[in-house]
Amino acid sequence: MSLVPRSLLRPLFKLLILLLLALLTLQLYFVGRIALMALLPPESTAFQRSEIYRVVSTTGSLKWSQSWVPYSQISVNLKRAVIASEDASFTEHDGLDLEALEKAWGKNAVAEQRAQKQADQLAAEAAKRHSSKKNSSTSSAPAPLKLVAKAPKIIGGSTITQQLAKNLFLSGERTLLRKSEELVLTLLLEAMLNKQRILEIYLNNVEWGEGIFGAEAAAQHYFRKPAARLSPYEAARLAVMLPRPRYFETRPNSDYLASRANTIVARMGGVDVP
Repeated sequence: MSLVPRSLLRPLFKLLILLLLALLTLQLYFVGRIALMALLPPESTAFQRSEIYRVVSTTGSLKWSQSWVPYSQISVNLKRAVIASEDASFTEHDGLDLEALEKAWGKNAVAEQRAQKQADQLAAEAAKRHSSKKNSSTSSAPAPLKLVAKAPKIIGGSTITQQLAKNLFLSGERTLLRKSEELVLTLLLEAMLNKQRILEIYLNNVEWGEGIFGAEAAAQHYFRKPAARLSPYEAARLAVMLPRPRYFETRPNSDYLASRANTIVARMGGVDVP
């Protein structure tokens, strides 16, 4: 016996068909957009549009710097540095690096366990202090310090193509549906564009600070020179900024930034560039 009344089967079937058609239309839209990118640079990305809204709504003004430059006018040092830092097997994979994802998941699991252990220790210490205060006869004893565990550092493992798919088309929310769409878009980008074009679009649109997008704007902002003339160390510093560009923008003298940049410089010689 059917659990759904017959009178509802037809409307549910129609709704399912409409949802499938909407999903197909959306995918065809993405295919058309990506096909156009093979010939023309994208006017803007979904991430850039969300940033414009955020900056204008919070500051009331918009300071924006972005200049598209052809692949040939971006220093090979920056191409090598970004690949070395973000996606070492960029020229070899088909958009997904399963080994990098597996390593990231393992590191995140360890980080979460460490954070939970720290939280349990802090909770026990807070309880001990509270108990000592209750047993104290001094009514004016200071209140115990609020102890907060440090949040675990989450490592991504996304390839350059995955990052580009997300920045071009998707919101920043973390849902299974959004992640599934990211994977579809990643495969579409890899199927319809060559590696050189993917890297060219990525380097011209990625964020390097608040309102600073693309290699040319970043090179001019941080080093007062065009992207074509970046030295290996300058390129490495820009590459290291990519996971948290707004954070490092306010910390130009960060020891981590300098140390990590030197590590990237040492790796750049073994990087293949499309």
